[in-house]
Amino acid sequence: MGLELKNLYDNFRDADTIKAYAKLIAKDVEKLKKPINIMEVCGGHTHTIMKFGLPQLMPKNINFIHGPGCPVCVMPKERIDHAYVLSMQENVILVTLGDIIKIPGSNGSLQDARSKGADVRFVYSPMECIRIAEKRPEKKIIFFAIGFETTTPMTAVLLNQVIKKGIKNILFHINHVTVPEVMKELIDSRDVHIDSYNNKIDAFLGPSHVSVISGAKIYEEFPLRYNRPVVVSGFEPVDVMQGISMIVKQFIENRCELEIQYKRAVTYEGNQNSQKLMEKYFDKVNLFRWRGLGTIPESGLKLKDKFSSYDAEVVYKDILPIAQIEDHKLCICGDILRGMAKPTECTIFGTACKPTSPIGSCMVSSEGACAAYFKYGNLI
Repeated sequence: MGLELKNLYDNFRDADTIKAYAKLIAKDVEKLKKPINIMEVCGGHTHTIMKFGLPQLMPKNINFIHGPGCPVCVMPKERIDHAYVLSMQENVILVTLGDIIKIPGSNGSLQDARSKGADVRFVYSPMECIRIAEKRPEKKIIFFAIGFETTTPMTAVLLNQVIKKGIKNILFHINHVTVPEVMKELIDSRDVHIDSYNNKIDAFLGPSHVSVISGAKIYEEFPLRYNRPVVVSGFEPVDVMQGISMIVKQFIENRCELEIQYKRAVTYEGNQNSQKLMEKYFDKVNLFRWRGLGTIPESGLKLKDKFSSYDAEVVYKDILPIAQIEDHKLCICGDILRGMAKPTECTIFGTACKPTSPIGSCMVSSEGACAAYFKYGNLI
């Protein structure tokens, strides 16, 4: 009998194992001197936590707070406006990944642009841009690149192939952001418009897929400098429960360390070939504005100057808007992304703002905290 896909995850969704971890955590927390607020940085973790009802299994002194680890949720409206304007240019095909198509900017979403005749395409792999470019050589193919360290290597591979093949009609609009810098911002804000000093974060569940690329080493400074333990956890419910158990044990043993729960995929050093490719093509930007979080130093990437001929922001700089655009006044996505509010504390959650008519970015993306609460709210 051949190996089936479900064999690869059944053990990580085993109810008995999950309950056993719940009992272990409940026993260990009796030794805690105070409650622990654990931020799961990644939206994939938020989705798992809500889908499998893990908050119900937690003792009262363990609290989940939801972080900014959804790349769609943190994209500011002005970057969406860039995509919209580019998509409306003559002889342009705009290509992107994921839920970014549905996020509204000040002029509307890419979905709206498509309804007005723009050629906007969703792809599962950036490499599909090459096929599109070869089929439509008369068009400019603009890849609107998004994501954390997980997807950045794919953009680098695409650019590497574009250069190698001598393809002249593919450009890049880079919106890649990095995890450690935003984690630092949540603890120690440097933006005068954002008050993060009263954050509630006691420990982090580190994102797994990001860590496969960058390695767990990128979190070393959090236990050392900020006194916050980090446990890099997988996405399955047993992974998350084990990760929480490891955090609790650190507190009761008076330790503050970086640990890897997701050892079947994550190493300390990470994928060094991917890291070298990223270093070859990208530089850090001095400031990158995150939706709801403000400007964060060195938290975004851009193409190196020597590759500026492939940079859509350079090629189309004269037509791209530069004004910063704030969110709806009633939307509290910023507080949710900083872990300072729950989606249910928003006055428009589930009424004016819901997946069919999203106002905030946390409701637009399938990985957003508001979308997870809306879909799995009966499990809170």
